[in-house]
Amino acid sequence: MTTATTTTAQQIDCAWLLQDPGAQAAQADMRIAIGADGRIASIAPIGAKAPGPRQLALPALSNAHDHGRTFRSATLGAFDKPLESWLPFLGTVPGLDPYICAATSFARSVRHGVANLMVHYTGVQGGMPYVEEARHVARAAKDVGVRIGFAVSIRERNGIAYADNASVLQALRPGIRDAVAGRLSVKTIPPAQYLEQVDEVARMLEEGGYTDHVTAQYGPAAVHWCSTPLLEAIARASADTGRPIHMHCLETPYQRVWADKHHPQGMVRFLDDIGLLSPRLTLAHCAMARPDELALLAERGVTIAVNTSSNLYLKSGIAPVPEMLRQGCRVAMGLDSTGFDEDDDALREMRIAYQLHRGWGFERTMTREQLWRFAACNGVRSVSGSGAIATGRLTPGAPADIVVLDWDKLDDDMLFPDVDPLDLLLARANGTHIAKVIVGGRTVVEAGRVQGIDEPALRAELIASARAALAADARHPAWLDTVRALGEDLAPFYRDGMGDCCT
Repeated sequence: MTTATTTTAQQIDCAWLLQDPGAQAAQADMRIAIGADGRIASIAPIGAKAPGPRQLALPALSNAHDHGRTFRSATLGAFDKPLESWLPFLGTVPGLDPYICAATSFARSVRHGVANLMVHYTGVQGGMPYVEEARHVARAAKDVGVRIGFAVSIRERNGIAYADNASVLQALRPGIRDAVAGRLSVKTIPPAQYLEQVDEVARMLEEGGYTDHVTAQYGPAAVHWCSTPLLEAIARASADTGRPIHMHCLETPYQRVWADKHHPQGMVRFLDDIGLLSPRLTLAHCAMARPDELALLAERGVTIAVNTSSNLYLKSGIAPVPEMLRQGCRVAMGLDSTGFDEDDDALREMRIAYQLHRGWGFERTMTREQLWRFAACNGVRSVSGSGAIATGRLTPGAPADIVVLDWDKLDDDMLFPDVDPLDLLLARANGTHIAKVIVGGRTVVEAGRVQGIDEPALRAELIASARAALAADARHPAWLDTVRALGEDLAPFYRDGMGDCCT
């Protein structure tokens, strides 16, 4: 089930308006008028108490790093594992309908207040040509009503761990080597073939009328997963086309070890030397980045997508956000298909990031204005490119990307009428308080339900098809046991510094 994607003029009367949170004080009893062009026509006082139930309106949020996954990690049996042993669990679910997978994932994001969503698309779901699968993902974004960046992911070396496969296999128990080699090896493809694939996706988006909702991007997985010739080709192609690049970087302590062994003069400096660092680039994580590296990223205008909950969930560490801000880095919020409660709740993600990075005691290392740039503004460029129209503030002429919260539900124990609404938002707001989400003037969530698709029905269909596929796959139990054993064997491999195979 889908609904029309056109916008109509409408207005929102709110008891409180956070027009530019952290930079501008909350305003009481305001009216937002939205034009048929999907932009904010005007913002003005109502002149009386806002009628009806009390509402709080604020700009929609952005998720600057995600993968569009629909099944949560604990469902796969992958809870409490570091990234390096968690990754193989992603392959324990069989290929499913890519439209349903994407639509249910995007619906969960938009229900939690996200208007702009980065999708580093790492897995082929449907057993169909890649461009056709990308078309299904684009259609899902359009139906749900969310804007996405679609990075065509590529990983063409080191399929099992941060070393060549032959060396890693020797560190594994003999009984699983063949199965691991057969399932986790990656193909080495010529750079030109990868660049053409991205071009094909971009042409499909243009011809299919999806460009208002989807931006094609280059998605090299990470330096340790991509060869230097491939990264050099991507840097040149991005400079020629203006197309964005989205890549993981220095996510875990083990990636830091790899980077220092393979690039003793500095991995970030290496990326700069090959022309990859620019305002077109978003680097996800940078949890292990050092001050000198952050200074260079700031100088080159790179966006850093920090994934607080994901890094906690996967035991990767806490990103040095205060140092990033001190260095002048452009920092954006990512959820990485996780969220603190595995729910993609962007409001809760914003809160935990703020509480970790705002400073201790009377020290202030992250202001509320910086928090809002992190949660709403800076991620827009990661999703739609460096030339995207900025959102994250509600101003006349800007796209009408608005989240409306049920203020009666959020402020259900009011004692003092002059408590700052932003205090309550940062203290307790979560997705259950969201009543409406508007993206580009289109109401995509109403009364907590996604309007463009039947999310409950699609989710039920997805779970049923996944269970049926697993039941029909006689090889699955053995592969799941292999993945568990692989995680056990990789632990000493990484703890011992990856041995000689990392030199």
